[in-house]
Amino acid sequence: MLTNFGLYLIITNPTLTYQEIARIAVKHNLRYLQLREKHLSDRELIAVSKEIMKITNNTKTKFIINDRADIAKIVDADGLHLGQDDISLADAKSIFGENKIYGLSTHSLQQAQKALAEKPDYIGYGPIFPTPTKVNPDPTVGLENIKQVVASSSLPVVHLGGIDESNVDAVINAGAKNVCLVRYLMECEDLEERVVKIMSKFGR
Repeated sequence: MLTNFGLYLIITNPTLTYQEIARIAVKHNLRYLQLREKHLSDRELIAVSKEIMKITNNTKTKFIINDRADIAKIVDADGLHLGQDDISLADAKSIFGENKIYGLSTHSLQQAQKALAEKPDYIGYGPIFPTPTKVNPDPTVGLENIKQVVASSSLPVVHLGGIDESNVDAVINAGAKNVCLVRYLMECEDLEERVVKIMSKFGR
């Protein structure tokens, strides 16, 4: 059973290089590093993934591919993250394998409960606040159901969507044990400093 991991890092439109981000994730023992770069071609995704994995292999940082079971299989990633419109968890396992890490995105209390019944390794829950990182963002879920989702889950729940330094304390105080701050961490030059600051909120 996976335990909670505090800070989950998603790479999307980063300011720093993929290698720099991976090195920071490994240095600070971040549990999961997810690649979510929808604008890259398949060949670019494979090349970038292999470069990241040169750094994360044999470390505590697990490398997760977003959406693409085929790419995850080709590069032998540690895990795969699936959205509501992606292939099913069962189909993903038939492509990528059983003994891998799987995460599922959820955007409501009902979706969270359904996802938990499928028994992935963790679920994502959000967007907590409005976010421009998606072209067609899902409706915000707010803070009110965080405690309920966490309490009803035997799995780690990652809360994300519009979280930054100004509101992360509110998310944690609402019951979140794991957070993902995409723009706050990707659109900056001082990534390591920000990672340390957020991790300190979880006593790490």
